[in-house]
Amino acid sequence: MLHIYSPFTREKIDEIPLQNFEQAQQKLDIAYTLFKDQSKQLPAYQRISILEKLIDIMQSSIEELTIIAVKEGGKPYSDSKVEVFRAIQGVKSAIDTMRTMHGEQIPMGITESSKGKLAFTIYEPIGVVFAISAFNHPLNLIIHQVIPAIAAGTPIIIKPAGSTPRSCITLVDMIYSAGLPKEWCQTLICASHIAEQLVSDSRIAFLSFIGSAEIGWKLRSLLAPGTRCALEHGGIAPVIMTEDADWTSALKPLIKGAFYHSGQVCVSVQKIFVHHSICSDFTEQMVKLANTFKIGDPLHPLTEGGPLIHPSEIQRVHLWVQEAIQAGATLAFGGEAISETLYMPTILINPPDDATVSRKEIFGPVVCMYSYKTVDEAIHRANALQFGFQASVFTKNTDTAFYIMKKLNASAVMLNDHTAFRVDWMPFGGRDSSGLGWGGIPYSIKEYSREKMLVFSSPALE
Repeated sequence: MLHIYSPFTREKIDEIPLQNFEQAQQKLDIAYTLFKDQSKQLPAYQRISILEKLIDIMQSSIEELTIIAVKEGGKPYSDSKVEVFRAIQGVKSAIDTMRTMHGEQIPMGITESSKGKLAFTIYEPIGVVFAISAFNHPLNLIIHQVIPAIAAGTPIIIKPAGSTPRSCITLVDMIYSAGLPKEWCQTLICASHIAEQLVSDSRIAFLSFIGSAEIGWKLRSLLAPGTRCALEHGGIAPVIMTEDADWTSALKPLIKGAFYHSGQVCVSVQKIFVHHSICSDFTEQMVKLANTFKIGDPLHPLTEGGPLIHPSEIQRVHLWVQEAIQAGATLAFGGEAISETLYMPTILINPPDDATVSRKEIFGPVVCMYSYKTVDEAIHRANALQFGFQASVFTKNTDTAFYIMKKLNASAVMLNDHTAFRVDWMPFGGRDSSGLGWGGIPYSIKEYSREKMLVFSSPALE
C-alpha cells in the first residue's frame, strides 16, 4: 500500500494500492495489443472532441484540482491554482497543435530519376509510451506527458511520483469521463524498481522521464534497441548580472525565481553572478526582499513558500548550507529550518566552487551569489558544470546581451527575466547532463509521433 502524506503537516491524507510487476505487464500487454490493432485507432476528430470535453471538466473542477495539488505536493495555493490554469491551457495547446501539425511535400521531378513522382510525409503514432513523472508539478507534468499521447493517438502508461499520485489519478479519471477508452491511458502506481523492470521491454516505443539525472540516464541505458526517449533532469540555472543592469528591477523576479515552490523546480535560480561593483548593494536588497517572503501553510492564500516534499530534504539542504559556510561562504540570510517541513529562504555569498551548493542542483530554497570582475569570468564559471538548462542575463547593453547569451551553455537563455520562465507551447528541456529531447506540448506530440514518407508514381505526373 502506498501511503500519501501532507508535506506540510506530515499527516496521512490517502493510501493507494501498489501494483506489482505482473500487473504492470498486464497494462503493457493491453497497450501494445491496442496499438497493433489499427482498427481501434481513434480518429483525430474524436480525440479533439475528448480533449474539448476534458477542458470543460477541468474548468468546472479548478478548486478541486488546486486543493489536491496543494495537499499532496505542498506548493502554495496561489501557485497551485496557476498550475491548474496552465494545465487547462496545455490541453488547449494540444488541440491547436493537432489542427496545425502536418507533414510536408518532398520535391520530385527535379532529376531524371524522380520525374513522374509525388512524395509527401505524414505523422503516425509512435507506439506505446511509458511516462515516469516527478512530484513538483503534480498536475501539469502529467498534462505534459499524457495529453500529447492522446493528441498523437498513441497509448500511454503513466507512473506518477510516489509522493504525489492523486493529481494524476484524478486527471486520468477526468479523461475517462471525457470519453477516452481506458486502455488508451493507464495509470501505474508502483515501486520504482517495477518501473525500472518495465523500461527495458521492447514493446515500449518511447520513454518520457522527468526526474533526477542519475535515474534518467540509468533508465536510458536499459532501453531496448529502437526505443526513443525524452529525459528532463535538473540544472543550476545561472544568472549573470552585469555592471550596467537595472538590478533594482531584477530583484523581485529573482526572488520569485529562486524561492518559488521552495526552490523545488528544475530551473530555479540557483547561481547569480553579480559584478563586483554592485554586489554589495544588490545583496543588501535581496536580503530585504527575502525577509518579506512569506513561508508557511501552503493552503493559506498569502503563503509564497511552502514545505519541502519530505523532512529528509530539509536535512539535506541544511547540511549543504552548513558545509558551504564552513568552507568560507558568507550567510547573508536564512540558513535555518523553521520546522520539520519548512526551511527559510537562504542567501549565500561566494561559496567555494567545490562546495556542494556550487556543484549540484540544490532543489531547495537556497540561492548563491558570486562576485565577478569580467564578463568572461562569469561566463566561464557559469559554464563550468555539466548542466545545460535555462539561464538568464540582466543587462541594458544589446551587444553584451548577445555576447553572453551566445556564450552560455544553456538550452534557453532569458534576457532581463528569471530562469524559471516558461510557457507550455515553447520547447523546454536540458542539454548535457540536464536531459535529452524537448518537452512542451507541441514538441512532445511530435516526439510521440514518427514520420512516414509516401511516394506516388504516375506518368500523369511527368
